[in-house]
Amino acid sequence: MTAQKGLWDAIVIGAGIQGCFTAYHLAKHSKKVLLLEQFFLPHSRGSSHGQSRIIRKAYPEDFYTRMMDECYQTWAQLEHETGAQLHRQTELLLLGMKDNPELKTIQATLSRQGIDHGCLSSEDLKQRFPNIQFTRGEVGLLDKTGGVLYADKALRALQHVICQLGGTVCDGEKVVEIRPGLPVTVKTTLKSYQANSLVITAGPWTNQILRPLGIELPLQTLRINVCYYREKVPGSYSVSQAFPCILSLDLAPHHIYGLPASEYPGLMKVCYHHGDSVDPEERDCPTTFSDIQDVQILRHFVRDHLPGLRPEPDIMERCMYTNTPDKHFILDCHPKYDNIVIGAGFSGHGFKLAPVVGKILYELSMKVAPSYDLAPFRMSRFSTLSKAHL
Repeated sequence: MTAQKGLWDAIVIGAGIQGCFTAYHLAKHSKKVLLLEQFFLPHSRGSSHGQSRIIRKAYPEDFYTRMMDECYQTWAQLEHETGAQLHRQTELLLLGMKDNPELKTIQATLSRQGIDHGCLSSEDLKQRFPNIQFTRGEVGLLDKTGGVLYADKALRALQHVICQLGGTVCDGEKVVEIRPGLPVTVKTTLKSYQANSLVITAGPWTNQILRPLGIELPLQTLRINVCYYREKVPGSYSVSQAFPCILSLDLAPHHIYGLPASEYPGLMKVCYHHGDSVDPEERDCPTTFSDIQDVQILRHFVRDHLPGLRPEPDIMERCMYTNTPDKHFILDCHPKYDNIVIGAGFSGHGFKLAPVVGKILYELSMKVAPSYDLAPFRMSRFSTLSKAHL
């Protein structure tokens, strides 16, 4: 779309799920908002593409579980506004040894927050999930709110609603310069814009944008292998057969998660929640040794625990994570320019939480009192934060 001239209330850089929900909340509040995206939409270069994500309330931290209450409401509202199904409840099965401290903490959080869940013994698991093989006496925790978000559909729906609400989406415009001030000036490869506030939700490209503004956040960009395994018997691990999402906590150094067969018929999505450190501009570079190691971990997991799947992936795609050291988000204002707001470091678990993240970034950009305690998300928690130019 062609951008209107004049002063914007807010410019949002990055049209992934966080940027889209930020623009959505701004437009909902009748703000004149411009959403800029460096690539032509839709694209698969960042962290928000692909057909599915897990949605859950199961978290060790109370603050994420509390945020998810409002997230579920906003996802449902977006479904109502667009007439599109964006979510399917499947339940989420968390697997670990009985004494796994993370499993215990998550169960305690769900209990404290009054979330519908169930605890399953080793025997319960074998009876209820005969197509999962349990080899070490694992126990299960069932988050009954868990399910699948249809990611690509959600992004398209949001971008459509933003425009319907009077917002403007401009793709194929890479930001080349930001001049702080009131107003802030944003120069792209095509045009120059001015706004009262700026929100940066640029994913793996965040530090590239922030360095000229005097800060560098402790972010690590990882390339994740997204693998799809074929069912030996069609439908045995499918959404239609009520197979849940799964999250294995202690079979590898990092979590392994799976989503029931849905997006590719007959293929179950299984991923390792870690990857290879990579420059976002070189995400398509050849496979590395650690890529091979990660797929090997998944091969062993599928062979040993999901015997109804063929252990070699039929399809392998890639996604990007942008991780903080503590895996919690950064939602904060620039330490020198308070009309520049930063949303970053979503660490591979931000998609489901985007409705509330977008609301918080809207509130920060409009100087509205935040709806949530932002202490866990302040950038000042990192002593390594570079402020060389401030």
